[in-house]
Amino acid sequence: MSKYESGVKQIPHPQEAVYNALSDLSNIERVKDRIPAGQIQDLTFDHDTVSISVPPVGSITLKIIERDEPKCIKFETENSPVPFNMWIQLLPVTDTSCKMRVTVKADIPVFLKPMIGGKLQDGVDKIADALALLPY
Repeated sequence: MSKYESGVKQIPHPQEAVYNALSDLSNIERVKDRIPAGQIQDLTFDHDTVSISVPPVGSITLKIIERDEPKCIKFETENSPVPFNMWIQLLPVTDTSCKMRVTVKADIPVFLKPMIGGKLQDGVDKIADALALLPY
């Protein structure tokens, strides 16, 4: 398993508010219009699951498999070209702010790692950047 971590992101919102928003995937409805056109397609979601199609990667479905309120949300792929787990860690900084890190562990075959490892790291960083900018 290969591990990819984002940098630590500062979020100007309380840990509880961020956790509550991210642990219910139906909240994507509030921000789906901010997703750049062409980057993802076929976005569907409910309380525990989100599915997207990302050209040229293909279809990816993530399901929340564990919630550790208010510190961590763990996801697992149900459908993905490369199986992986992802978790979002949240730690309080003050009563009105917190910090966040996104981590992905992926089962990448050795011969593919040089081709997709950098892209996966870039994807983890972009996810963390996007989550840090949401209006919680």
